[in-house]
Amino acid sequence: MQDKQLKYKIAISLIPGIGSILAKKLIEYAGSAEEVFRLPSLELQSIPGIGKKLLREISKKEVLELAEKETEFISKYEIRALYYLDSEYPERLKQCHDSPVILFVKGNTDLNNPKIISIVGTRKATGNGKEICNMLVREMAERGHSPLIVSGLAYGIDICAHRAALKNGLETIAVLGHGLTTIYPPAHSDVARDISKNGGLVTDFISSEKPGKNNFIKRNRIIAGLSDATIVVESGEKGGALITADIANSYDRDVFAIPGRITDRYSAGCNKLVKTHKAALIENVSDIEYLLGWEKPENKKEPVQSKLFYTPTHAEKEILSIIEKKEGISIDELCHVSGQPLEKVSHILLNLEFEGCIKSLPGKTYQIAVM
Repeated sequence: MQDKQLKYKIAISLIPGIGSILAKKLIEYAGSAEEVFRLPSLELQSIPGIGKKLLREISKKEVLELAEKETEFISKYEIRALYYLDSEYPERLKQCHDSPVILFVKGNTDLNNPKIISIVGTRKATGNGKEICNMLVREMAERGHSPLIVSGLAYGIDICAHRAALKNGLETIAVLGHGLTTIYPPAHSDVARDISKNGGLVTDFISSEKPGKNNFIKRNRIIAGLSDATIVVESGEKGGALITADIANSYDRDVFAIPGRITDRYSAGCNKLVKTHKAALIENVSDIEYLLGWEKPENKKEPVQSKLFYTPTHAEKEILSIIEKKEGISIDELCHVSGQPLEKVSHILLNLEFEGCIKSLPGKTYQIAVM
């Protein structure tokens, strides 16, 4: 049974000049997406950010007519339309202030999978980059993890990640920079069909929207927001992968990068992320397990080095004391409570992690390690 409010939920995201942040404010004020289109102009104009120009856009019939056509497309092709207040809407994405009002999904995968990893990188991936991408996905599957792998269906690292997931029996999500009547690049149409059966195609653009540079930049926020962590396998000094990493950092999500030689062009972006403390350096899945707190499979127990003889310094004891009192504390809060600068606290935390005294959690928070 189709949602009678769906037309309005789609329409509000189509109004020129109204992004997802303002759209959510309008819905909150009016009480529902439908009421936004029914409120008197004077009442709408009293809402901060709504001027005469936007009032004219809201009152145009074309928006609702286009939304009506989209509901027909959704019904015909069995597309799921996930509204940001729906229980099925990805919880991780709900935490992002600029998340889409509505998501269109072709496929039946659970976007609230307990483990979701985004893998991104350059479109001009090297043989080594592809090999590392394949290795990471394969090891995740072999070590008993079943993360949902998210990427953008582009050439290079993106398509490598999707293919590796499919090959190793993992579900994968392709986030598109266009509507669902198009697959870009066309060369990846066969892979997209497989993805729709073993994961899903996701977009916040209506079916008629064509590929565009700004659309691909916009979709990167979904790639970053859907996941627990974003892995950058290869990247030049500039590119979409670094934009995705920056967005993930702004959401306080983990970012991991594969290091490379300083002379390698497509390692420059990854090395820069690590150098500027915008990403943690990883070399294998064991690093991902450690940084995300994933439990290792019982049949693959690894030797644990004893820490019985380690004696924390005075400064380290102070930080440990604060973490003990408030489990899951962020580095910013640690700086505030301890009165120490970020650089010093970062150094202390890194040392305590190496010594096995504390554990890093998703969202860049810390807790005392269970010995």
